[in-house]
Amino acid sequence: MSENNGPMVVVCNSDTAGVMPTFIMGASGVGIGEDVILFFCPGGASVLLKGELEKFQGKKGLPDPIELFNTILDEGGRIILCELALEAKDIKKEDLRDERIEILNAPSFLLDAQGAGITLTF
Repeated sequence: MSENNGPMVVVCNSDTAGVMPTFIMGASGVGIGEDVILFFCPGGASVLLKGELEKFQGKKGLPDPIELFNTILDEGGRIILCELALEAKDIKKEDLRDERIEILNAPSFLLDAQGAGITLTF
């Protein structure tokens, strides 16, 4: 990460068209050394559940979303689920595809995202 930039922040509020761009940009960010934070609003929460990313596999011309997901976490990126999604979407922590997914409220996320050098929303 550049000394002058804060984290690269990607916000996802989609469980359809925004999924692949979120993971592609996140994996690209960690690949170039950015501190990456992906934040999933309730509208995008379902893609973090076990078995959901598999629905996006095999799309012509696109990378494997599971590999992207793993790359982000393995390279030190953060994947955060908004705590509002737990009740709004009836999600339990054990339903999530990986125990490294963080659950935070919006103010905590905003504090972590302060000074973002790059911000993307899908």
